Amino acid sequence: MKRLIVLILLIITYSSFSQTEKLNDLSLDLDLQNQDTSKVNTSIKIIKLLYNSEDHLNALKFAEESEALSTTLNYTEGLAEIKYIKGLIYYKRKEFVPALKYLKTSKVLYSNLKNTIAVAKVNSDMAVLQIDQGNHPLAIKYALASIKEFKDGHHYNELIEVYDKLINSYEINNINEKAIVFSLKKLETIEALNDTDGLIKVNKELALLYNKEENYPKAISYLNNALNYGENNAELQSHLFPIIGSIYLKKGAYKTATNYLKEGLKLNRNANNIDGIVTTLSHLGEINFKFKYYKSAEKQFLEANKLAKQINDNAALLNNYKNLIALDSIRGNFERAFKNQTEYYALLNTIKTKNDNPKISFETITLDTTQINTTISEASNEKLLITKINHDATVVSKNKFDRFRKTLYASLIGFSILAICLIIAYFKRNKGLKYTRDLELKNKNIELQKEVILEENKHFENINKTKDKLFSIVSHDLKDSLTSTKGLIDLLKEGSITKEEFNSLIPELSETANNASLLLFNLLNWSKSQMKSLESKPITFDIKDVFQEKIKLVEQKLIAKNITLINESNSNLVFADRSMIEIVVQNIMANAIKFCNSLDKITIANNIKENHLIISISDTGVGISKENISKLFGGDTTYTTTGTHNEKGTGLGLSICKDLIELNNGSIWVESILGIGSTFYIELPIHKEEPQFLKPASASVEILQPSYIEHSRPHRLQ
Repeated sequence: MKRLIVLILLIITYSSFSQTEKLNDLSLDLDLQNQDTSKVNTSIKIIKLLYNSEDHLNALKFAEESEALSTTLNYTEGLAEIKYIKGLIYYKRKEFVPALKYLKTSKVLYSNLKNTIAVAKVNSDMAVLQIDQGNHPLAIKYALASIKEFKDGHHYNELIEVYDKLINSYEINNINEKAIVFSLKKLETIEALNDTDGLIKVNKELALLYNKEENYPKAISYLNNALNYGENNAELQSHLFPIIGSIYLKKGAYKTATNYLKEGLKLNRNANNIDGIVTTLSHLGEINFKFKYYKSAEKQFLEANKLAKQINDNAALLNNYKNLIALDSIRGNFERAFKNQTEYYALLNTIKTKNDNPKISFETITLDTTQINTTISEASNEKLLITKINHDATVVSKNKFDRFRKTLYASLIGFSILAICLIIAYFKRNKGLKYTRDLELKNKNIELQKEVILEENKHFENINKTKDKLFSIVSHDLKDSLTSTKGLIDLLKEGSITKEEFNSLIPELSETANNASLLLFNLLNWSKSQMKSLESKPITFDIKDVFQEKIKLVEQKLIAKNITLINESNSNLVFADRSMIEIVVQNIMANAIKFCNSLDKITIANNIKENHLIISISDTGVGISKENISKLFGGDTTYTTTGTHNEKGTGLGLSICKDLIELNNGSIWVESILGIGSTFYIELPIHKEEPQFLKPASASVEILQPSYIEHSRPHRLQ
């Protein structure tokens, strides 16, 4: 590390010296040149050097002088270049009005010179300026103009540079959707050039953008594209595997996340890449923490913390301190939790004040010669006094000497007693301070315990509120179903309706009974999941049989709402708890019908991808907004909306579906566009799978490319 720092300093020093030497040479040339175009060209070189070294004031000074000379000489090419550089300087200084003015002027001059490439460059810079100003329609106009020019002229490197400028500006302004659009255009250009390194880079950039947008399937897809272009490049894998693992962790696919993170940890340890080791250890610790393997989580968090300190990675340190505080609080180690909390806030304050620390100045210490002379004089007088005492002791009588000796001993004893008293007082004071510190620590631990108890109470209150709300909804809906059924039976019993009329109502009665049964099943599974007693009993069965059974149950609803159901299911075996999968399919099909209008379509399909079965249930219904998708599969509260015919729901269905699918080693997710429709995807194993996040560290990781990648861009089934 020290060698690397020294090397970097040498490079910086050399480049700085080289640039200064080049600037001096150009300045000397400028002084010797005549007042002609060559002098303007030399000035432009100097202006560019000053601009690159961020010496904007001197750059503007040279630009003003060169601009005047170019005007006098009627040197349009030089004038256009100077105006362009001045526009860039003012843009760097955040002075957007003069920046835009000079860029527009340079564009006009370049247009007169018919220098289309230069015009395109100016347009690209004006697009970036408009993005920073928030004027996105005008920015797009300038960008498209420059892109067209570069495309027509086959200037692909300049085209990629324009895309980079636009992507960077949109990212800085947190407009990720636009950044994705231009990243995809950049990808097309690099694919045409067949630049492997560029393809790896742009696929990674797209993955990170989709990750910010929480579009995890696409993020994973582009990361795998980057890996494929890398052709088993260990260095690339060591960098990307932790990112893929972190995305699967966010998605809740803990098994796959663990596989990637373990393999990433192994590769980063082999390469001694501390950054990668810290990242993977932190994420693995989070997974162990979630599954209550606290000892393993603690070991990983502590190692990550130690390594993060070595490389001064403050962001990783803060994250690990938070993880350790949460871990120690749950385990009841409040003393260490308080210590980590203290270190967390100390580091946070250090980061905040890092750039505000006053510089230390070393002042010369001047010795006070008068004081030194006085001290020497006092020392000399003391020696004379001792000599005098010794002389008197030999001269005076024995009685006087004894009296002096007694006085001296008394003084020594008095001094000793005083010293002992001071030492005792000092130790008592330290003991008092220690007692006070211990008391403060205990008080803080009590406060921390109190906060944890309050948080737990709040959590239990929320659970109780959710429970009360759910039971209220379920009891209301169940009461309606039973009342309706009882009413029909009473009418038949009293003879108020004929058997023929009753027979015509049987389909409706059957549907009511099915709804009540589904409602009770949902409530039962929810209560079991809250008590952690819900267990899966997997068997091998044909998924097509389940679809055929459930289609019969919803036929009346489909006819009533005039909805077309397209069954594209295949005969595929799946290894799962059949009753659980039946209730999941029934819930999702019921939801699809609930949110479809007349003449809408529902499509059911399934296919095998490697070792997993992918089920898709699509509808052309009302769709789901982006902000509501995150609420679908449960959390602290239930979420429900009425259907297209005012059908009611409890908000339990999809939450139960998620629990049931995860109990069967599967995953469930949804993609939807408001006003167009929704597609629910279910991934299930086709044979028995063993949980892998509990394997010892020495176990090999078998799954390096998850099956999920191949269907990360699901198409709409019509």
